[in-house]
Amino acid sequence: MKRFIPYTLGFMLLSSGLLLYGCTTTQQTTAMEKTGVQLWGENCARCHNAPPPSAFSDAEWEAITFHMRVRANLTEEEVQKIKEFLMASNG
Repeated sequence: MKRFIPYTLGFMLLSSGLLLYGCTTTQQTTAMEKTGVQLWGENCARCHNAPPPSAFSDAEWEAITFHMRVRANLTEEEVQKIKEFLMASNG
């Protein structure tokens, strides 16, 4: 019986680690597939009444997205997609 416990415990830890890894990979893939407008809606508009893209110049959006990357814990890719959306809509 004493030999069985370490093997069972080891298997359980390995299984849970693989499950956690699978969840993380799925979440990352989903975030990578999202467009700038989706990311903007999920990350910006949920916390404040986001102004229209034309409210700020490209330089201002650059500064705003740089600041909000840290505040909203966004990845560089997410910020880039949001910034591209805002600047393209800014016209």
